[in-house]
Amino acid sequence: MKPSFYHSIALAGFFGLFALLMLWPTVLTESSRFPVAMILLLSVTPLLLPMRGLLHGRRKSCAWAAYISLIYIIHGTAEAYVNPAERSLALLEILFSLMLFMGATFYVRALKS
Repeated sequence: MKPSFYHSIALAGFFGLFALLMLWPTVLTESSRFPVAMILLLSVTPLLLPMRGLLHGRRKSCAWAAYISLIYIIHGTAEAYVNPAERSLALLEILFSLMLFMGATFYVRALKS
């Protein structure tokens, strides 16, 4: 397949994950334990680090985005196990994270060959 196909899958996963992480603590559920600003800062900031390079299709940034997506796979898995009320949101986080991981990984691999 063409590298652009994998890049579009990675971007769909990235923007889906970004939107989910922005909406989850603000609109979809309410957290009473932590301030919303702190939750947003801790959850969204790692995604912003490789964003520019990912949008431009740079290999190194795409590889870093794949590495960073593993954090969200672990978080989604733990959240799905611990919190049954928000299991659907956690499964959606896992899905978007896997899309980002697989798309970025195969994109980097397709560019290398």
